[in-house]
Amino acid sequence: MMDSKPFEKPVVVELGHVGKYREIRSTQEAAECLMTAWPLNRGPRHRDALDTCLKVL
Repeated sequence: MMDSKPFEKPVVVELGHVGKYREIRSTQEAAECLMTAWPLNRGPRHRDALDTCLKVL
């Protein structure tokens, strides 16, 4: 089983719609969110964030 790499403090992100929030508590949750729930307007920063999460894991 992969270590989820918990964050010291959760990060709250707004996903696609005003008022639709998600609390991210670990690198694993961040990677899952970036791969499955992130809005379609993805670009270089999205790719860099996902790559960073995957390298950490």
